Formats: sequence, structure tokens, C-alpha cells
Amino acid sequence: MGGPSAEREVSLSSGRGCADALRVAGYEVVEIALGRDDAASLPARLAEARPDVVFNALHGRMGEDGRVQGLLEWLGYPYTHSGVLASALAMDKTRAKQVFRDAGLPVVDSVLARREEVSAGHVMRPPYVVKPNDEGSSVGVYIVREGDNAAPLSDDMPAEVMVETYAPGRELTTAVLGDRPLGVTEIVTAGWYDYDAKYSEGGSRHVIPAGIPDEIAQACLDYARRAHEALGCRGLSRTDFRWDDSRGLEGLVILETNTQPGMTPTSLAPEQAAHAGIDFPALCRWIVEDALCRD
Repeated sequence: MGGPSAEREVSLSSGRGCADALRVAGYEVVEIALGRDDAASLPARLAEARPDVVFNALHGRMGEDGRVQGLLEWLGYPYTHSGVLASALAMDKTRAKQVFRDAGLPVVDSVLARREEVSAGHVMRPPYVVKPNDEGSSVGVYIVREGDNAAPLSDDMPAEVMVETYAPGRELTTAVLGDRPLGVTEIVTAGWYDYDAKYSEGGSRHVIPAGIPDEIAQACLDYARRAHEALGCRGLSRTDFRWDDSRGLEGLVILETNTQPGMTPTSLAPEQAAHAGIDFPALCRWIVEDALCRD
């Protein structure tokens, strides 16, 4: 847990919560909290811990993009969640969108553009959204609406960003455990579902099951499962949607799939698992046993 990404604090919260739950489930747990600059120490720390399985609670770059997965495979440790290719694909929003299109899943149009180009003028007709192509948790997201000037991107945004058509509507999400979609949650916020709304107490309200027509709920379950399979995900994933309820099924689009959903007290995947009758220790146990069985 921890690591160098913008989601470090979320990872630490996820990791501590999972460690506590795994102890409740009967496992012996060693916590490895990586600092921002000590990733190179991971092989030695793993050798000292000698784990039967590694529970990967890292989020964002390094932990979720295939790099730590490749390291763990090279070192020969079974690990939780998705493998190298699925992790790398899902983290690259542009490539993930192409995988979804090839699988017949609905996504909005998008382009990759240089940060300076996006700051200088519109590279797409507004309204559109600007975000890093390979970060999560709504880190560095800009919304440009009709009539707005171009987005003045901050210097900490990457040199290349993704610009995608703005999808209006309601925020929905579905977690998939193995090959089982767990449910549909609607996320209600006062504004954009940004980092603070995701992880601050009271930042958002989760409605489960979502108060939506059965046709839309079934489509979310189906699309999330198909997205999970198309990317080659393993273990637990979560797919996020926007639904324009004025357009019916045509208004439902996939935003992205997260191969390592947050496991904090306010996180959506554990909440959906609980609603499906799987408490938090049982969820963490399932994830560990799934990793061991794959090995």
C-alpha cells in the first residue's frame, strides 16, 4: 500500500482496512507501506516477509498500471486483482475505450492531445472533459462547457491528456467479483464526482440499489461484466457509467473500468458486496483465495 501515485492516501486507507479485515478472516498479515520514493525496496521487503500471496492495495501509477504486477510475476509471488495486460489496458483510458468499442460497448468520443494545445484552444467542440490518460480517482479532471474558454491546465497535469465528449446524466457504477456483477449504485453529489466527493465523509451519497428502470440496471450489470472480460480482468473490478435518462438505453455510456477499486470505508465495491451478502472480511478472503487458486 502507499506508493508514489496521486492516490497514495487512498491506497494507505485501503491497505489498512484490508489488512484488518484479513486478520479478522484468519490470515497472518504483514503490512508493506511504500513511501513515495522507495519502490525499489519492494523486492527486499517481500523477500523478508515471504508471503504466500500479495494483496495489492496500491492505486494509480505503479500499483495499478501493470508495473507492480510484472514485478510480482517475475519474483514468483501470487497476487490479487488483475494481471499485467488487463491492468495496463484499463489504466490507459484511450486504449481501454478501444477495447470497449471492439467489444460492442458504448463509450463517448475522445482524443489525445498535448497539454499546451488543450490550454491554448478547443481541440473538441464543447462540452468536453479533460483528464490525465492514466490516473484514477478523478485526479486532475477539468470540465469545459459550452461558452467556456479553453481549460487552463495546471503544470502538474501530464504532457499528454485525454479529451472526451462530456456525458451528461446520472452517475452509476457496478462492481464485478470474478464473473459476478454485484449490483448497481447511483452516486449522488452536489457537483462533479471528484476526488473529495469520492473520499471525504459526506462528499457523496450512494443509493443501492439505484432507483433506475430495470432495463438500465440489467444493462449496467451486463456491460460491467463484458468490460471486465474484454479487458481480461481478474478478481474485483468496478465499471463506472453515465446515464442520460432522457435518452433511455442509448443514454448509457461506460466511462472507465477500475481494476483495483478503492477499499476504504466510503468505497463503492465493498458497499455493493455487503448489499449482496458478502461482508468486508469475506470479500477480502475471496480476493485472496482467488489469487491463490489462479496460481
